[in-house]
Amino acid sequence: MSRADGLLMFSRERSPRLKIASDRPDLPLAAVSMALAVLGLVFIYSASSYAAKVQLGDAFHYVKTQAVALAIGSFAMVGMSYVSSAFLKKLSVWLYLLGLLLLGLVFLPVIGVESYGAKRWLNLGFFTIQPSEYAKFFMVMALALFSSQADMKKFSSVLVMLLMGGAVCVLLILEPNMSITVCAVAVIFIMLFVSGAKLKHIALLVMPALAAAVLLILLEPYRLQRLMAFLDPWSSPLEEGYQLIQSYYALGSGGLFGVGLFESRQKYLFLPFAESDFILSVIGEEAGIIGVMLIMALFLVIAVRGIKIAREAQNRYDCYLAAGITAVTTVQALVNMAVVCGAIPPTGLPLPFVSAGGSSLVAYMGAMGVLLSISRRRAPYISVRDPDGRHPISEQRIR
Repeated sequence: MSRADGLLMFSRERSPRLKIASDRPDLPLAAVSMALAVLGLVFIYSASSYAAKVQLGDAFHYVKTQAVALAIGSFAMVGMSYVSSAFLKKLSVWLYLLGLLLLGLVFLPVIGVESYGAKRWLNLGFFTIQPSEYAKFFMVMALALFSSQADMKKFSSVLVMLLMGGAVCVLLILEPNMSITVCAVAVIFIMLFVSGAKLKHIALLVMPALAAAVLLILLEPYRLQRLMAFLDPWSSPLEEGYQLIQSYYALGSGGLFGVGLFESRQKYLFLPFAESDFILSVIGEEAGIIGVMLIMALFLVIAVRGIKIAREAQNRYDCYLAAGITAVTTVQALVNMAVVCGAIPPTGLPLPFVSAGGSSLVAYMGAMGVLLSISRRRAPYISVRDPDGRHPISEQRIR
């Protein structure tokens, strides 16, 4: 007799009510994801309307693109919420290889699109995509698959995971895209920790990773200039320090409650990339500290719900996949917020769900769908309660 059957028999004999966890998706996670995306539409219009009107002749240019991405992303989130993790598990290696292929294709002269000296986009005719937004999630799937099957106490397993993630990071840094690379490295180490790798093995790899980061900064003059501008942005107020100073002005003028929705002054071509990398600055200007705290609270909900889903996952693959997706979302959001506030050197990194960018929005909405799928199939627990249903007698999770 199984443990569940025993408890069911106990419930019939003693006549308490038996409560079994349902397979409903995590509705708070879905609601918060949609809320962030909708807020993003509002503030993308506010941040980009003037620049889009002047430069492109259409004040709604970025909003239209984002709205289409939101529609596609919503279908992706709903669709992925019904895809079983067993099916994703079978595709993990192939999607990882597809991610590497897409990252490599950006260097081809025909379909690779270069902007501001970086090759990060693919021209597919009617639209462009940014492969890095999908490759980082494909990497997480492959790492989750390997770590769920390997003995992560062994240093050799840790090295294999590092090599798998390192292949993605090398292609990212060649674009160059150091911001996403830094986030990917952080996610790799988080997944090593979650999957049970020894702390001494992780510590042994941290120092080489930090040394590599320093080397990458020194090899590229513009990265060193950004670092110097971060330390003292007013030393070059019209060059490297300009964007950070304008972000300070936006956040400072917003105060506690902001200057009002659509009333930003920095969006009038003062703050570069106001609709994408620095959209949080516009939110801070128009909605104040309260608005920024609201955005931070919504991301905190995603982090908490993601951790809960990972803890309640029915197998290791689901657990590590949920943890990896949560790590990607949380790390990128934290890095973007830190850049906008001047806590770390400026780097081009969108705020998940909120910043303008169709590839990013669709990728994150699809990833939330995977989390919803895992939450549907979480490990059930049964709670035996007394006849009035108010006082638990016992609770047992079934593995």
